Amino acid sequence: MNASLPNTLASTLRAFFGDYLPTLRGLSPHTIRSYRDSLTLLLRFVATQQRRDVAILDVGDVTAEMVMAFLTHLEQARRTSVTTRNCRLAALHIFFRFLATQHPDRLDQVQRIVGIPFKWARPRPIEYLEYEELDSVLAVVDRATSTGRRDYALLATLFNTGARVQEFLDARAMDLQLSKPYQIRLLGKGRKTRTCPLWPQTALLLRALCADRQLDLRSDARIFVNHRGAPLTRFGVRFILAKHLRTAAAACPSLARKKLHPHSLRHSTAVHLLKSEVDLPTIAHWLGHASVNTTNRYATIDLDMKRKALARAQPPSMLARRPTWRRNATILEWLEAL
Repeated sequence: MNASLPNTLASTLRAFFGDYLPTLRGLSPHTIRSYRDSLTLLLRFVATQQRRDVAILDVGDVTAEMVMAFLTHLEQARRTSVTTRNCRLAALHIFFRFLATQHPDRLDQVQRIVGIPFKWARPRPIEYLEYEELDSVLAVVDRATSTGRRDYALLATLFNTGARVQEFLDARAMDLQLSKPYQIRLLGKGRKTRTCPLWPQTALLLRALCADRQLDLRSDARIFVNHRGAPLTRFGVRFILAKHLRTAAAACPSLARKKLHPHSLRHSTAVHLLKSEVDLPTIAHWLGHASVNTTNRYATIDLDMKRKALARAQPPSMLARRPTWRRNATILEWLEAL
């Protein structure tokens, strides 16, 4: 086969990423990059297994058995969580369903791949910062330096908005309104725009940050940048948070016992709003949840709220006796009496 000519796999990938996802499906660049990463990892794995160059792989090389071996490799060699493994598989399912529409002769192969099931993932506990813990983290940030002022404004605004890290980093100067009513415009999942109110203190921090950087609030410049002047990334935010968490743990030992990451600030916002007796639909709109069912999980994680609910509830009668076995009772009668 002439490797210089596009084969079935190459032409399908080009149509999938060049037309189907961005044009027909209208997916966001973030989603498209996630699909790209999944397929890139798969093709590199297949090429390594077959000791061939990625450029000459074709559809026939990507069998269901190879995909299952790839999923095992993700979990065992790359230490990928079950949730991420399922996300990778979902992207592969979408690609191979598209391939079936373009090449019906590959339907049997596609059906075997699409038939690979998702693995059940044990729900992970939601880690969040108590209000006192967040205060401890902010207290260790050195605001005498420009980097410290940036970090302080970054963490405080993430907590204020409860934004996803990437949608927050994608915000531009023109998305800020730092005169009353203070607010920021965010572009969330599904390209849905929402406006999030800002506390006056947060607006003051952002105004000072923009003044430090001499940002024109009418421009499309990114609000947060790294020390090289390039847009700050999710990995940069993770590094910033981890650095200040390590420092704050000396004064607040509970921080060392938690597995915290940038998304934990979003969880912290939700729990704080819930403790402040904000209703769930409002919290859902605040966080940009498509359904209030997603927000409901926060109602189950706060121990203080559970204790208050227990105090309001009447304890059951302690005089009720457990059903006892009667000589002439049948097993079903005894079970029904339990």
